[in-house]
Amino acid sequence: MNVTGHTRRPASIRDVATAAGVSYQTVSRVINGHPSVRPSTRERVLAAIEELGFRRNATALALASGRTRTVTVLTANTTHYGYASILQGIEESARAASYAVGIGVLESAEDAAVAAEVQRATDAGGGIVVIAYDPAGVRALDAVPDGLPVVGVVETPASPPGGESPWVWTDDREAAYQATRHLLSLGHETVHYVAIPSSTRRTSARTSGWRQALKEAGAPEPRPVQSSWGPAGGHAAALKLAGDPSVTAILCGNDDLALGVLRALHERGRAVPGEVSVAGFDDAPHSAFLTPSLTTVRLDFTGLGRAAFALLHGALEESAPVAPHPVSVPELVVRESSGPPPSGT
Repeated sequence: MNVTGHTRRPASIRDVATAAGVSYQTVSRVINGHPSVRPSTRERVLAAIEELGFRRNATALALASGRTRTVTVLTANTTHYGYASILQGIEESARAASYAVGIGVLESAEDAAVAAEVQRATDAGGGIVVIAYDPAGVRALDAVPDGLPVVGVVETPASPPGGESPWVWTDDREAAYQATRHLLSLGHETVHYVAIPSSTRRTSARTSGWRQALKEAGAPEPRPVQSSWGPAGGHAAALKLAGDPSVTAILCGNDDLALGVLRALHERGRAVPGEVSVAGFDDAPHSAFLTPSLTTVRLDFTGLGRAAFALLHGALEESAPVAPHPVSVPELVVRESSGPPPSGT
């Protein structure tokens, strides 16, 4: 606001042109990275942009380039830690590239509901990122029309996909393997598993990693307890497990499930880690501040969102393609909730 109390209008492209002593067409060429601008002229224009605080208008840029600089993220959830962190990574990267981000919430896995949301995303133009961690997301990824730029954030695939599958993922199999190996190394006879829902009917990568570690150790393989995404599911599952004194170690499919598991064990008088060790998955922000603090496996979901946008951005800008890939190496974070089994077990 200036001294007269009026709000100062944003600098325009013509203001930049006047300050730099060039035409507004030249400013446009600089903004869009056109190669036919002299280096000295480009420097003057960039200096004027910086001095005036000029910001590109997304609508005008889309009209000039013939491309809609928007990305729509289709997701069935915006609150769970993994989903929300992926959204954060996409938004941060998109903002840096002057792309706008919209969110389409998949309220149901029913075909009609999925088709309607995919159509809205298609009508918006630009590209689409689908978080396919659940049946609604998987169906949405399959429903995106051929030829439309799309990237899927998916569960760890059973085998590396070809170039026709523009996906990114975390290495859930390795993460579950590490956590299970840690619990077994403490002396537990086996590790029980409270599982989050899988996006497909096949065995999830997290379940596979848990099972692989048990098999290599020659440990008994308990039946996985299928649960939900949140603390209530973990609480219900652990109330069943807590009554069995042979249960001394529990791996949870995410940290929210572990929160419910810890509560149920407390209600049943099972001390953690004195009688039962508990490990989670994801390293959500609250994990370090539980009592006891939670042993878990850290996954870089924000980096996963950035990788998803990078892959989509390459397709939208027709630049060198970015190969689909897993993002980061899982990191086991050992805290207070894991320890050796009770003596005499």
